[in-house]
Amino acid sequence: METLLIYSGGLDSTVLLYKLLQVGGIVALQFDYGSKHTEMERAAAQRLCQENGVELIELSLPFIQESFQSSLLKGGEALPHGEYERNNMKSTVVPFRNGILLSIAIGIAESRGIREVAYGAHAGDHEIYPDCRPQFFNKFAEVAKLGTYAEISLTAPLLNLTKGEIVKLGSELGVPFERTYSCYAGGERHCGECGTCVERKRAFQEAGISDPTSYFK
Repeated sequence: METLLIYSGGLDSTVLLYKLLQVGGIVALQFDYGSKHTEMERAAAQRLCQENGVELIELSLPFIQESFQSSLLKGGEALPHGEYERNNMKSTVVPFRNGILLSIAIGIAESRGIREVAYGAHAGDHEIYPDCRPQFFNKFAEVAKLGTYAEISLTAPLLNLTKGEIVKLGSELGVPFERTYSCYAGGERHCGECGTCVERKRAFQEAGISDPTSYFK
């Protein structure tokens, strides 16, 4: 069975890419919604899809950058540093981002005769992101079935795994972590200070696996 994977080129979605490649065909879908790290993510996604013989659909959504407020977007305020639990990390929320991206992915899947859409939500996703919560996924999976003739299946195969467990799984699958990109700052090297960099460092520590990522700090 073919799956449409929402793919950023980051750690989580790359582990999911390698996991899904074990069981079937994949079409990857990468969104440019104007984030500060878009260019680096796109380069990682292109490279990893080419290496694995996976078709990559690249879709630009300029209206998000033009109309939404978030420090994650180009032109937004400065990115906060530190733990996701800090209150100021709410500035990185792109309002209803997953709802928008999933809706588009579901429409593309049905248009192409693909019956499953997958994305990399996981147990470590933080409560500051309302559209990353399990309750959101469960309801949206119902909507995907109800809103399509093909009754598209929305899946999140990593949903019950922590970030550390995802790193362990990726190691077992042979994921080239050094070629993934997860930093919100968007520099050539991971900044080492933004929320996703802090989380990435901790995940490798928890997994007991050497972190091959090049950090600025």
